[in-house]
Amino acid sequence: MSGARHAFVRGRVQGVGFRYAARERARGLGLAGWVRNLADGRVELHAQGDPAALSQFEAWLAAGPPGAHIEDLELEDAASGPFTRFEIWR
Repeated sequence: MSGARHAFVRGRVQGVGFRYAARERARGLGLAGWVRNLADGRVELHAQGDPAALSQFEAWLAAGPPGAHIEDLELEDAASGPFTRFEIWR
Protein backbone atom coordinates (compact mmCIF):
# COMPACT_ATOMS: atom_id res chain seq x y z
CA MET A 1 0.00 0.00 0.00
CA SER A 2 1.25 3.47 -0.86
CA GLY A 3 0.09 7.01 -0.23
CA ALA A 4 1.09 10.54 -1.19
CA ARG A 5 0.97 13.88 0.61
CA HIS A 6 1.60 17.45 -0.48
CA ALA A 7 2.79 19.99 2.09
CA PHE A 8 3.55 23.67 2.55
CA VAL A 9 5.74 24.66 5.51
CA ARG A 10 5.82 28.26 6.75
CA GLY A 11 8.17 29.88 9.25
CA ARG A 12 11.95 30.10 9.40
CA VAL A 13 12.44 27.36 6.80
CA GLN A 14 14.74 28.94 4.22
CA GLY A 15 18.44 29.44 4.82
CA VAL A 16 18.54 26.81 7.58
CA GLY A 17 19.17 23.65 5.52
CA PHE A 18 15.51 22.61 5.58
CA ARG A 19 15.43 21.18 2.05
CA TYR A 20 18.59 19.15 2.55
CA ALA A 21 17.44 17.81 5.91
CA ALA A 22 14.01 16.96 4.47
CA ARG A 23 15.62 15.09 1.58
CA GLU A 24 17.78 13.02 3.94
CA ARG A 25 14.88 12.29 6.31
CA ALA A 26 12.58 11.29 3.42
CA ARG A 27 15.22 9.06 1.85
CA GLY A 28 15.91 7.46 5.24
CA LEU A 29 12.20 6.61 5.46
CA GLY A 30 12.14 5.19 1.91
CA LEU A 31 9.95 7.99 0.54
CA ALA A 32 10.07 9.46 -2.96
CA GLY A 33 9.12 12.96 -4.10
CA TRP A 34 10.57 16.46 -4.00
CA VAL A 35 11.09 19.60 -1.95
CA ARG A 36 11.61 23.21 -3.07
CA ASN A 37 11.75 26.77 -1.74
CA LEU A 38 8.98 29.15 -2.79
CA ALA A 39 9.41 32.87 -3.48
CA ASP A 40 7.05 33.73 -0.60
CA GLY A 41 9.42 32.13 1.97
CA ARG A 42 7.59 28.82 2.36
CA VAL A 43 8.88 25.36 1.51
CA GLU A 44 6.73 23.07 -0.66
CA LEU A 45 7.01 19.27 -0.65
CA HIS A 46 5.50 16.20 -2.24
CA ALA A 47 6.18 12.85 -0.57
CA GLN A 48 4.93 9.39 -1.41
CA GLY A 49 5.43 5.90 -0.08
CA ASP A 50 4.39 3.74 2.84
CA PRO A 51 1.67 5.42 4.93
CA ALA A 52 3.53 4.73 8.21
CA ALA A 53 6.67 6.35 6.78
CA LEU A 54 4.60 9.31 5.58
CA SER A 55 3.24 9.77 9.10
CA GLN A 56 6.77 9.78 10.51
CA PHE A 57 7.85 12.30 7.87
CA GLU A 58 4.88 14.56 8.66
CA ALA A 59 5.82 14.51 12.35
CA TRP A 60 9.38 15.49 11.39
CA LEU A 61 8.06 18.32 9.19
CA ALA A 62 6.10 19.72 12.12
CA ALA A 63 9.36 20.15 14.06
CA GLY A 64 11.87 20.65 11.23
CA PRO A 65 15.65 20.47 11.48
CA PRO A 66 17.75 22.40 14.03
CA GLY A 67 17.64 26.11 13.22
CA ALA A 68 14.16 25.98 11.68
CA HIS A 69 11.05 27.37 13.34
CA ILE A 70 7.79 25.99 11.96
CA GLU A 71 4.84 28.38 12.20
CA ASP A 72 2.40 26.47 10.00
CA LEU A 73 2.25 23.11 8.24
CA GLU A 74 -0.43 22.54 5.60
CA LEU A 75 -0.90 18.91 4.57
CA GLU A 76 -3.19 17.45 1.94
CA ASP A 77 -3.63 14.11 0.23
CA ALA A 78 -2.09 13.97 -3.24
CA ALA A 79 -1.89 11.66 -6.23
CA SER A 80 1.27 9.59 -6.52
CA GLY A 81 3.71 10.70 -9.21
CA PRO A 82 6.47 9.03 -11.21
CA PHE A 83 9.11 9.59 -8.52
CA THR A 84 11.64 6.93 -7.57
CA ARG A 85 13.64 8.90 -4.97
CA PHE A 86 13.36 12.14 -3.02
CA GLU A 87 15.01 15.14 -4.69
CA ILE A 88 15.54 18.86 -4.16
CA TRP A 89 13.91 20.93 -6.89
CA ARG A 90 15.36 24.34 -7.59
